[in-house]
Amino acid sequence: MNAFAGRMEGRQGVTGSYLEIRDLVKSYDGYQQAVRGISLAIAKGEFVSFLGPSGSGKTTTLMMVAGFEQPTAGRIVLGGREIAPVPPHKRNIGMVFQNYALFPHMTAAENVGFPLRMRKRPAAEITRRSREALAMVGLADFAGRQPRELSGGQQQRVALARALVFEPDVLLLDEPLGALDKNLREHMQVEIKRIHRELGITTIYVTHDQTEAMTMSDRIAVFSQGVVEQFAAPLDVYLRPATRFVGGFVGDSNFFEASGRTGMLEVAGLGTLSLPQAPVSASGRYDVLVRPEAIGLWRGSGDRAGHCVVPFTVTALVNYGDSVLLIGSSGDLSLRARIPFMLATDIREGTALSLSWRHADMHCIPA
Repeated sequence: MNAFAGRMEGRQGVTGSYLEIRDLVKSYDGYQQAVRGISLAIAKGEFVSFLGPSGSGKTTTLMMVAGFEQPTAGRIVLGGREIAPVPPHKRNIGMVFQNYALFPHMTAAENVGFPLRMRKRPAAEITRRSREALAMVGLADFAGRQPRELSGGQQQRVALARALVFEPDVLLLDEPLGALDKNLREHMQVEIKRIHRELGITTIYVTHDQTEAMTMSDRIAVFSQGVVEQFAAPLDVYLRPATRFVGGFVGDSNFFEASGRTGMLEVAGLGTLSLPQAPVSASGRYDVLVRPEAIGLWRGSGDRAGHCVVPFTVTALVNYGDSVLLIGSSGDLSLRARIPFMLATDIREGTALSLSWRHADMHCIPA
């Protein structure tokens, strides 16, 4: 750990809610709302991802936290201080943009030192802290290069160092890896998590990439049409989605319509099933989710108790290398099953077989 990381770590340790977004609303025209009453409480040192499709309100919310957009209504409280009226440069918040936003005529060190110069820090301090920040992102030997002499990943690291050099209270990243290729993007995910782990800085990361959100986050806020559908740990979002939208947006899915009470549900195409894990639904209707990887091949033997077993005809296959996604139908039901590659070597389009899954792997969402 270098001196920069040591200083940042020394500022951590406060528990409980640190950044609070309270009933936040944003309307650009006075009629339609891009953000509709969002409330979130983020702990100090937490890594939170805002996940959702384009136009869902995640970037607008981030920009209001940064101060580049003003809320129509609601509050933003950082460390007990209301910051919605505070201009961006006085919020002590670091920002990393997707397009890097580096000054082309400045070296890497000059780009990183720019926020300190704006804060009128002494020249010696600017040099020292810029060098420490570049070392933190693995670019100590690239201080004298200009952006055109750096790769896309290196430019993004410079942008990250610049956002961290003045020791911000919160780090905001707006789809920072969208312009990078797959391998470099995965490498940068690891690097960003490493830096977060070393610094312990409160971080909000905007992305539409499910994998990024699942692998990097302490919690994920799933956005849709200006509201947060669910705010929970990654595994909760994946295994126990709060709404049908979350279940369909995060990961692959099979949905069945169901109705009933007290855990006995009539599931379309499957009959009456005992699903005691079903929550209370005021309407008596449910969307029942089964993930493709929870479905396996049924070999025609074994105890069927607690299992669904259905005939299945393959209409398409998607080979992922280690696994194969089987797409097809069981009567009127469309189904998707993801099975290990070694079990799918003899399966072709048109193959008829049987699939099975456990009742316990069915997640019920009140409709």
